[in-house]
Amino acid sequence: MRQFVTKIPKQHKVLIAATSALLSVVLLLPSEQAAASKSSKTDSLEIGKRYSLDVPLQTDLYTEAEQAVAALPELPAEDLSLNWQLLHVKKGDALSALFREAGVSQQVMLDILALGKPVKTLTRLFPGEQLEFGLTADGQLQELRYPLNHLSTLRISRNSDGGFTAEELKKEVELRSQFATAEIRSNFWSAGIAAGLSESQIMSLAGIFGWDIDFGLDIRAGDSFSVLYETQFVDGEFISNGNIIAAQFQNQGHLYQAVRHTDGNYYKPDGASMRQAFLRAPVSFQYVSSNFNPRRLHPVLKTVRPHNGVDYAAPVGTPIMAAGDGRVIASAYNSVNGHYVFIQHANNIVTKYLHLSKRLVAKGDKVRQSDAIGRLGGTGRVTGPHLHYEFVVDGVHRNPRTVKLPQATPLQGAEKKVFTAQATQILNQLQSNERLLLAKNSGVATAAP
Repeated sequence: MRQFVTKIPKQHKVLIAATSALLSVVLLLPSEQAAASKSSKTDSLEIGKRYSLDVPLQTDLYTEAEQAVAALPELPAEDLSLNWQLLHVKKGDALSALFREAGVSQQVMLDILALGKPVKTLTRLFPGEQLEFGLTADGQLQELRYPLNHLSTLRISRNSDGGFTAEELKKEVELRSQFATAEIRSNFWSAGIAAGLSESQIMSLAGIFGWDIDFGLDIRAGDSFSVLYETQFVDGEFISNGNIIAAQFQNQGHLYQAVRHTDGNYYKPDGASMRQAFLRAPVSFQYVSSNFNPRRLHPVLKTVRPHNGVDYAAPVGTPIMAAGDGRVIASAYNSVNGHYVFIQHANNIVTKYLHLSKRLVAKGDKVRQSDAIGRLGGTGRVTGPHLHYEFVVDGVHRNPRTVKLPQATPLQGAEKKVFTAQATQILNQLQSNERLLLAKNSGVATAAP
């Protein structure tokens, strides 16, 4: 329908719109007989009120109609008569070959490529991609379309002066919320997969709670989590998962909750930041060979010696992250520690990373939280590959799994007030979904509110 309207000359559009508006007004006005009849009934029953209808002048109607038509987005007239050719990129295809197949001259291709950066992606085509050539009746290229992804398309159009312009068209994305929950029976990863989460979502969830929970040490059977997250749809078709909106984690009897703020960060329901000065674990969650134990039997010497830290067993080469911002005060090798890195942090805190296969930082380097500082290995006095991690405060070893860590700046003032109100609503929705699913799974019938 829009295409039909677009083909009508503009002055005719205006006339049609104005005529339609006048006809609408005339039809709304009652005839004299009807008006008299209505008036008499109203007067006799003494009910209701009469409202006057201010009818605009014809010139006003014409002006408004003209403005309304002018506001309509104009579709290029040539779009209605183009012959479209859809070509799929095959292995070994170059852009020039596709233009030849479409019957478009190489000079036109060069004119398009002369547009520079906006069309540079056309020089890096991959098998399976497609180009749509819109040709006029005499075979001239009027429009070229190249889908960049599910959401965006590069459109190249011929101008009235014969040149070309490029623009990126984006489809509207519809966001829907999705809920997932699971109880951990064997490990966190398997529970996340069983709940229908993607691998990236599982890692994101661990990242959100990574300052409160050590996913390599603290997870237990019976722990559970619930997640409310976005899903993206275009034209009713699922495209991908979006951001986690809110999540909660039950870990060893403790409930941790997080809600995403408009700044992209996650906060606790009271506005406190989930982010802290130190990560609970400097390695991606795996499994642990030895928990914190100051009276540990040394596996090599077979004697009771302090084991003031935590061992993380993981494949050789696993990236080791800096637990917090700081400066490298030692990066060396000896027969006991193997390759090791010590980092000095604020508040007289030092973190130590031992038995690395490779060191990625040097003494004096400044590092930020989560920067890779080395690779896990089995160097020094060890029985097998693992990371030995220590957390020292004022010269005293502390358990990195339980030590209280300073948090980032919380939300304050009006921003905090707005966030806490929204967080309460979102978490109520998450918990309501959790209860409904639990009731459904347990066979308990729930009455609709």
